[in-house]
Amino acid sequence: MSVVHTPTANARPGYRHGALALALALSLAACGGDKGPETTGTGTPASATPTETAPAATGAQAVSAQIAAMSVDQLRAAASAAQGEQRMYAPAGNNAMEYYLALRDKQPNDAAVSSALTDLMPYAVIATEQSIARDDFVEAQRLIGLMEKTDKAAPALPRLKQSLSDSQASFAQRQQQQQVDAEAEKERLAKLEEERKKQQDQAQREAAQKLAQQQAQQADAARAAETQRQAEAARQAEAARQAEAQRQAEAQRQAAARAAATATATANDLRPISTPPPKYPVEALRANQSGDVLVEFTVATDGSVTNARVVRANPPRVFDREAVAAVKRWRFQPVGNEVTTRRTIGFKPNL
Repeated sequence: MSVVHTPTANARPGYRHGALALALALSLAACGGDKGPETTGTGTPASATPTETAPAATGAQAVSAQIAAMSVDQLRAAASAAQGEQRMYAPAGNNAMEYYLALRDKQPNDAAVSSALTDLMPYAVIATEQSIARDDFVEAQRLIGLMEKTDKAAPALPRLKQSLSDSQASFAQRQQQQQVDAEAEKERLAKLEEERKKQQDQAQREAAQKLAQQQAQQADAARAAETQRQAEAARQAEAARQAEAQRQAEAQRQAAARAAATATATANDLRPISTPPPKYPVEALRANQSGDVLVEFTVATDGSVTNARVVRANPPRVFDREAVAAVKRWRFQPVGNEVTTRRTIGFKPNL
């Protein structure tokens, strides 16, 4: 949100009426205050203690020497830019109030400049209150210096100065109390450490006694365990003998199974004697339709075919019956064991 003040030549001295002050306050709250960092314009942290604060800038001290050296035209342009960018009172050395104050020093009778400073005063008042509230006393003093240079008789100045003084005193008291609390905490921790050492010594003595008891118990347990170990070793030896006997028996069984498997015929051992082709279905022949059927079947030891079934057909249910019927008529050379295999039978009309 941007608020730009256009000074008028006929503006009367003093603050604007209450509605303008309220509008400025709402504008400042909506914009989150001036676009300055949480530190002061001089770079001092907001948590600076009262002893670290500098005296309030008054008179010429409120305006930096660099700004005071600028020309009238430069000051007007810089002040306008600062207002447009919401740099009403901060950062130090680059804000609208300082530019207008320097401009007023050069042209004391410029009513437009006086009006602009009057409009900027509420911003400085609110910013000062906020700086005091967050214990940023250096920034508060800088802002008070700006307001004093703008109008030494400003009604808010006594209140702000008193508030600053009270806040600094309160801050000092808090710092002192924190130091007292820190010393008390240090003493409390020292007592806790002493008590902890006492408890630790007592715990070590009890642990030594318990360890001696445990060592005696462990010695008894070790003797009992050795007796049990010897008995377990004898049991395991007997179990090992029985396992070895079972292993040898299993080895003999597997050897026999391997010998039987060696005598078993495979699909590669099949030697066809007769494989008559299937009949071509009449309807498929008329439709000039082709396809293939994957048939799984078992060859018996005498070479005959049993258990023929369709595994896959393309197209389905067109050539299935004739393919199975043809495979059942096939004959192979006799084999040592039954062999189950698969064959693809193709159907293609003669063109």
